[in-house]
Amino acid sequence: MSRARELPAIVLVRPRNPLNIGAAARSMANFGFSDLRVVSPHPPVWREALDSAVGARSVLRGAKVFSGLAEATADRRLVLGASSLKGRRPRLPVRELPGLIPGEAWAVLFGPEKSGLGERDFAAADAILRIPTGPGCPSMNLGQAVAVVCYELAARAYG
Repeated sequence: MSRARELPAIVLVRPRNPLNIGAAARSMANFGFSDLRVVSPHPPVWREALDSAVGARSVLRGAKVFSGLAEATADRRLVLGASSLKGRRPRLPVRELPGLIPGEAWAVLFGPEKSGLGERDFAAADAILRIPTGPGCPSMNLGQAVAVVCYELAARAYG
């Protein structure tokens, strides 16, 4: 099995800021990820996204844009929705992620900057991937959240 198949697709759901798209792409490139999918983006200014994606232009150029979440994850057998929020259905702490999920085509969803993933988005997820944050500032920047998840996966993959 190829390494690309083992790594998850990173799915940005309704992102509004091209700089965050660029930062997410850069985080992906830092840790060896390349499958970026963007669902219903706020009309992004891709030039700005490219400017913030230092070293990751190939990730952005290869990004696929979808009109809906079902379309973006149709080829995935497992979908995890990233969230810092407590009280949702079963949560998998990001530190407890299995290194790679062998044989599975999977994806990790990240929500829009202002609101995070909504209930409909979570309904499309098989499980919630919880990023533990402090109670005083529970919401992370989109690019930072992607970096945390990609780091945890890369740390296990590369040892």
